[in-house]
Amino acid sequence: MPRSRSALRLADVAELAGVSLATASRALAGRDGVSDKVAEHVRQVANQLGYVANMHARTLAGGSTSTVGLIVHEIGDPYFSEIASGVIRVAGERDLMVQICHSGRDPEKEFRQIQTIIAHRAGIIIVAGSGYCDPRLQARSKAALSAFQASGGRVSVIGRHHLTADAVLPDNEAAGRSAAEHLLSLGHRRIAVVSGPDSLTTVEDRLAGIAGAIQRGGLTWSDIPVIPTHFTRDSGLLATEQILRDHPETTAIIALTDAMAIGVLSALRAHGISVPDQISVVGLDDVSVAADLAPSLTTVRLPMAAMGELALAMALKPQSQRPRRKSTGHQLVVRDSTGPVPAG
Repeated sequence: MPRSRSALRLADVAELAGVSLATASRALAGRDGVSDKVAEHVRQVANQLGYVANMHARTLAGGSTSTVGLIVHEIGDPYFSEIASGVIRVAGERDLMVQICHSGRDPEKEFRQIQTIIAHRAGIIIVAGSGYCDPRLQARSKAALSAFQASGGRVSVIGRHHLTADAVLPDNEAAGRSAAEHLLSLGHRRIAVVSGPDSLTTVEDRLAGIAGAIQRGGLTWSDIPVIPTHFTRDSGLLATEQILRDHPETTAIIALTDAMAIGVLSALRAHGISVPDQISVVGLDDVSVAADLAPSLTTVRLPMAAMGELALAMALKPQSQRPRRKSTGHQLVVRDSTGPVPAG
């Protein structure tokens, strides 16, 4: 009869992988003496068998785990650093240690980090940041997290549609809609959008909100310049250069993140364009520096630190029969970077 998951041994992994017991042990522990190719093969076999998750379950049973694994897309992005601060705050109250990993929006790297966190016997895994529009890109991560949960681990996610776990869902579509409606209320009709990678659900959702408001405002979405780029300050700057060159009639710019909006403001300042007298600028997120920019940035606030706190609080609860879903809400914060459409 097939061996049950609870009875799996390292010897079973070694046998199926076709390596010695010592090699299997070194590969799963991440020690030297095993080639990258062999180590990856052993990890894949262990993951298929559920051996790592089983090892985690034995740790939980002994009560020795005190680590939270937090995976973010980009720790240098204020969006993720504020989420991390929320996770760390709750972890500190519970005497838990937080291990932070940076995936760089690479699904394969994210999968490897999940495997590593499980191998390090963390009790909780939190995955923060946009999911992928194509579920196949995160299928391996989904399988690994499901096995981890089946063996007693706890998982929560932030901003993920296709991972089966308790989820904190940023109000992305409504936030995009609020940003566009604000500009429309000021009389702007020549609006451009600095967008992000079209593979991400956050981009898809925020654009859907903007598009809906644009269409309800009597404009045609296909007439709106949408510049796809990356979620960085420099990308926002370069996208603005393109807008000024190709769409000089623009009177307002929506950036899908505040980090990109900072680049938008920098490019406009370099061209001597007054904000908001000539062009208004709106961001999304309300990172901590948004109020201190010159001009201060109009944006849509998402409670990022609270999202991190809620994600860990959910993971600390017993697993429910059906994954929990919590929406964050949003708030338009009007500051100095937006104003009425210029006369004429």
